[in-house]
Amino acid sequence: MSQETEPSATTTATPSGTPRSRQFRLVALTVVLAVLAVALVPIVLGFGPPTRDQLMERAGLKGKRELLIGVKDDQPGIALQLPGGGWQGFDIDIAYLIASYLDFDRSQVVLLPIESEDRARRQAPHNDRFVTVDLVIASYSITEERTKEGATFSAPYLHTEQSVITLADEPGPVSSLEDLRGRRVCTLTTSTSQARLREVGAEALGRNKISECVQELYDGQVDAVTTDAAILAGFVTASQDPDAFPVGLKRAKPLRHWDIGSSPQERWGVNTGPNTALRDLVDLALHASAKDEENKVWEEAYDDNLRWQQPANRPQSVAEEQQPEPRKVEVRQWPWERFALPLPGHPGPPPYAPVRASGRGVRRGRGRRSSGC
Repeated sequence: MSQETEPSATTTATPSGTPRSRQFRLVALTVVLAVLAVALVPIVLGFGPPTRDQLMERAGLKGKRELLIGVKDDQPGIALQLPGGGWQGFDIDIAYLIASYLDFDRSQVVLLPIESEDRARRQAPHNDRFVTVDLVIASYSITEERTKEGATFSAPYLHTEQSVITLADEPGPVSSLEDLRGRRVCTLTTSTSQARLREVGAEALGRNKISECVQELYDGQVDAVTTDAAILAGFVTASQDPDAFPVGLKRAKPLRHWDIGSSPQERWGVNTGPNTALRDLVDLALHASAKDEENKVWEEAYDDNLRWQQPANRPQSVAEEQQPEPRKVEVRQWPWERFALPLPGHPGPPPYAPVRASGRGVRRGRGRRSSGC
């Protein structure tokens, strides 16, 4: 006799999502879309800070074929025009660093010698006439007075301090500007050093080129020369080793570099004049250089031009060995883009490789900090 069995109970599969979970996912998606909308609308509509492309347009760089940069031409280690027409120095490397960030290659950069008194108005001779340069990168210390005269400065790209050089047989000591009271001291016209010399009772003589001051020191017409240590260091180095720089001064004698200790810090900046968009782009270039640990353009410029001179200039520090803290410029980008703008490319090898005898090209350890810090 067959026995009927009752059908076994079957378990019904639950749907992959309950109405409550589907509702939760819908709410979450709505929130995400709302957040994206809040982030994207200002960008699409053009609110907030400008983009890098807008800064380039406002700065007048779109379609520009040449970048004119005013530089010094007689400062060994900083900016020196060589007998063959090439250029060498820390300011020159900084000029190419910034130009690269602005999408100009070396062939599009025109370096023009500029006098100290013309740096505020950015006027330099070019093709038998004076032109207004785009940038002034000419060992130009940032001061309130120069800002009032029309200079618009970037963040500083180098820190140094005022110092003094004399002939090596100067008995001294020269431990402060007060030690130069009553003596003839040469410095750059319109430099920050002139006022300080007058305050201590020295006879201040201003010249347009610091090389003219050094020549007068060699000729016995002045007792000392004072300006920023980074500028004077190259002359001291060249006086001890004529192969170091092709300075071309006559009757050169060994020089001595004096640390006057209490002088204020000198902060060198780039003058862009009234072009504030260009100033912001320069600051972006300096920020990118300072904040990327793999980018060594500034450090290489320091090593190649300044660090190796330190032994010849002791006890005076040539300059601070770290790039100054840059100014952060806000720029507008899409949320998925990296905020930091493209890093400035390495400007490539310099057009002239300086002769460095006795292993001076070897990178050295960290030097003494400037007493201005």
